[in-house]
Amino acid sequence: MAKKGKIQTWLEYAVIRSVFFAIGVLPKAAALRTAAGLSRVVFSVSRRMSSGMRNLEIAFPDMQPNERKRILRASIENIGRTIVEFVKFSPKSAEESRKTIRFDFESEDYKAYKKAKLEGRGVLMPTAHVGNWEILLASFSLEQHPIFFLAREIDNPLIDKMFAEMRARFGNRQIYKSESAKAVLKALHAGESVGILPDVNTDRREGVFVPFFGVPACTTAGVARLAIRTNALIFPMFAVWDGAENCYKVYNGRPIEPFNSGDHERDVIGTTAAFTAEIEKIVRRLPEQWLWTHRRWKTRPPGEEELY
Repeated sequence: MAKKGKIQTWLEYAVIRSVFFAIGVLPKAAALRTAAGLSRVVFSVSRRMSSGMRNLEIAFPDMQPNERKRILRASIENIGRTIVEFVKFSPKSAEESRKTIRFDFESEDYKAYKKAKLEGRGVLMPTAHVGNWEILLASFSLEQHPIFFLAREIDNPLIDKMFAEMRARFGNRQIYKSESAKAVLKALHAGESVGILPDVNTDRREGVFVPFFGVPACTTAGVARLAIRTNALIFPMFAVWDGAENCYKVYNGRPIEPFNSGDHERDVIGTTAAFTAEIEKIVRRLPEQWLWTHRRWKTRPPGEEELY
C-alpha cells in the first residue's frame, strides 16, 4: 500500500467527512437526488464507464446497447443511494431498522442458518456489491447478533478508521483481508458468522475459475477453503432496493454445504461455483443494482485473450 503524506491524508479525510456531514443534514430525498447526480458526473469522466459497458456486453451479449446504457446508469445511481442510506442509517432499535430494511427470518433457507448456529457451526455469509451491502451488515447485527466481516484496508488511515467505526457501531467486528486467514479460522471454529464480498476479480494465486454469466471468472478460493476446513455452512444473503415498498428487502440464497468428495481442489472449485451461482441469480434478477464498473473478468485462464 502506497504511503501518503500527512497533508494529502488530512485533505482526503476532510473531503469525505464534509460529504458525509452534508448527507447527514440534508433531507433524505434531497440527499438521494444529489448523490445520484454526483455519481453520474463522477463516472461520466471515468474510464470505469467503458469497463461497465464492456461487462454488460460480456454478461448480456444479446442485449440492445440502449438497454445496457440504462442498466449502467441505474447501477451508478445505486452507488449514490448506497452511500446516502449507509450514512443516514442510525436506528435506535431493530424495530426502527425495519423501516429501512426487512429480513425474511422465517424462510426455509434461513432455517439452515439457525440450525447451523444451534449446532455450534461457523457460517460464512457471502454477499455481493448489489443493493446495499453496508446496511445489510449493520442491520443484521441489530436483528440477530453481531458478526465478523472482512474488509480491504483503505489506503488513507483516517478514512479507514472512520469506515471501520461506522461498520462496527452495532457490534460487528472487522477483520482486514491482509490478516484474514487465521482470524477467520478462529472465528469459524468458535461457531461465529463471517461476512464476505467474493464477487470481485482476483488473481490466479488466490482464485479459481468458475462460471459467472457463462464466462470463467477468477473468484477467491478462500471462502471454499475455509468452509471445507472448518465444516462451515455457506449462507448467501443480499439486501436489494424495493422501490414499491420504499425499503431494502433481504433475499436469502440457497444454503451451501462445503463439497467433500475427497478431491480437495475439485471440492474448492465446486463449492466456489455453487455460491457464485447464487450471486449470479440476484444480479440477473436486478442488474441495475450491481456494481458493473468493476472489471470482474480481468484475470483470464492461461492462453485466453484479455477481455478489456
